[in-house]
Amino acid sequence: MSRYRNLLMFAGVALLFILTGLLQSWNLSLNILNLALLSCIMAIGVNIQWGYAGLFSTGIVGSVALGGLAVVLVSSKPVPEGWAAGGPQIVEALAFAALAIGLATWLYRKLPPGTSRTLALALYLVVAFFIYRMILDPAVTAVEANNPAQAGNIGGLGWNSLIAWPVGALMAAAAAWVIGKIALGLREDYLAIATLGIAEIIVTVLRNEDWLARGVKNLIDLPRPWPVPKEVDLQLNPVFLEPVAAMNLDPVTASTIFVKLLYATMFGIVLALLVWGCERALNSPWGRMVRAIRDNEVSAAAMGKDVKFRHLQIFIIGSAVVGLAGAMMTSMEGQLTPPSYLPLRFTFLIWVMVIVGGSGNNWGAILGGLLIGWLYLAVEFLGPQVMAILTSGLPAGPLKTHLQDTASHMRLLTLGVVLLVVLRFAPKGLIPEK
Repeated sequence: MSRYRNLLMFAGVALLFILTGLLQSWNLSLNILNLALLSCIMAIGVNIQWGYAGLFSTGIVGSVALGGLAVVLVSSKPVPEGWAAGGPQIVEALAFAALAIGLATWLYRKLPPGTSRTLALALYLVVAFFIYRMILDPAVTAVEANNPAQAGNIGGLGWNSLIAWPVGALMAAAAAWVIGKIALGLREDYLAIATLGIAEIIVTVLRNEDWLARGVKNLIDLPRPWPVPKEVDLQLNPVFLEPVAAMNLDPVTASTIFVKLLYATMFGIVLALLVWGCERALNSPWGRMVRAIRDNEVSAAAMGKDVKFRHLQIFIIGSAVVGLAGAMMTSMEGQLTPPSYLPLRFTFLIWVMVIVGGSGNNWGAILGGLLIGWLYLAVEFLGPQVMAILTSGLPAGPLKTHLQDTASHMRLLTLGVVLLVVLRFAPKGLIPEK
């Protein structure tokens, strides 16, 4: 019976997308579907961390941002002048910083504990920081002075952005290793605060370091992943135009729908592979061990399991999945906009998807991603329409104007109501863990 119940819920969500296409437009429906599929992948990453291992991380937005940065570094147009102006010196500064941190870690372990060690390390780090800035600052100034209106950054490699997807996962995984080494020993509430703070540092760096990805100036015209063509090219291609004309379709609308269908297919394949891998892992001895650690760390440690290592492993895997989704999203949008990386959209909304769908269950994460993904974007155009209907009987005046102006806030209200209803009647989610 539960199998049919789950199928009915997925069918109900599919009906929402179909109705959106029929009553609004198929372009809008497919756009929501693509963003919802990306949200499903992010929800899978969060479910790996929380549902499998009970790691409460609120730094999801940082992994998403690193995935987007990977697309810039791998796929954006090369800027030879910017790189020549200071690129090698920037690399030298970053290498010096890595070596300085590594040496500081070694000194911390070798020096005897006490006030002397603290003072020595503090003095060492201050001196290392000033040397780092002496190497970095002139190089950054030179790079950002190179044609700041159109470039002002070191540029990328100009490769296909499909290559950037696994690179985004690797960058997020590397950052997760560093964060995990620092924060995974903390208690749950402190871990949440630490990961949120570190994620904000990552996003702040993207917003302020123009040499890296133009900061708040944004970076546009990123190449699309193979084999997705541009709509303009399709509208000039006879191979595409002939069947479109035979079906009496508008070439402009048909080209945008075709491109969105290609993205949906690619995202669906990635999601299917992730679910297949996660299901096999969850039902393997490794998965049972991870859940045993989640349920009782003391007992698992007594049985000889390395709890700290497994937590770090899970944290890295989950962050890598989120970084992959971040790279896919930037690749689809064709631009990197650091101001758009907000915790509300890329942390707490993903958490709502996992909680509503059912933590610890991969299919629950997907259901939550599709449902909340549709709801989050659909309320944007449904809110004003619903409010116009509700206030149609009111006379014109301040009250009616105020109610119509508040329609834009119905998105958060709706999400809050849905979350409360699910927590009240299905506290383990729509598809609870088995």
